[in-house]
Amino acid sequence: MARLKEPVWKTSRRLSFSVLETGQELRKRNYAPGQHGNNRRAKLSNYALQLREKQRIRFLYGVTERQFYNTFEKAQKMKGVTGYNFLVLLESRLDNIVYRLNLSRTRRGARQLVNHGHILVDGKKVNIPSYIVSPGQTIEVKEGMKNNPAVLDALQATVSTLAFVEIDRENKKGKYIRHPERMELNQEINEALVVEFYNR
Repeated sequence: MARLKEPVWKTSRRLSFSVLETGQELRKRNYAPGQHGNNRRAKLSNYALQLREKQRIRFLYGVTERQFYNTFEKAQKMKGVTGYNFLVLLESRLDNIVYRLNLSRTRRGARQLVNHGHILVDGKKVNIPSYIVSPGQTIEVKEGMKNNPAVLDALQATVSTLAFVEIDRENKKGKYIRHPERMELNQEINEALVVEFYNR
């Protein structure tokens, strides 16, 4: 199983972007790590900007380089705007939907729940984090994990969910209602730069 092992806070500081989407990583030191991180940096080239944006999105969703590129190729073959299709595919991953349903506080935690077989899709166990969830499918925590402290803590820590998912907090069950609209997703990322990166 491929997984990212880089320290999240250091990665966030290097990319000048909150990988956890909380902004917490950049509050204390909003400059790059290392002894020269606080020094003034040269203006980034177009290639450097594209590469940084690719890395921001890749670390945001916690996917490997190969998974990221394969998802992009799939998005290119779909009808519509490639950049938007790309984000929809990333958002439709099972580990991300578990995270969006607030069943875990982080995407890494959501991926662990899926990998260990604690998540059911339409009543069937699915332990593949990259499984693409279709609108209308139901996701729930299996019976033996519904009182797990990590799951309960995640549900208590968040008050609301995004509009494209709905959660039944009492039964630890949720539904992927529809594909997200672009305005509902992270406004700090620019997927067009990723399209430019791969089409250069």
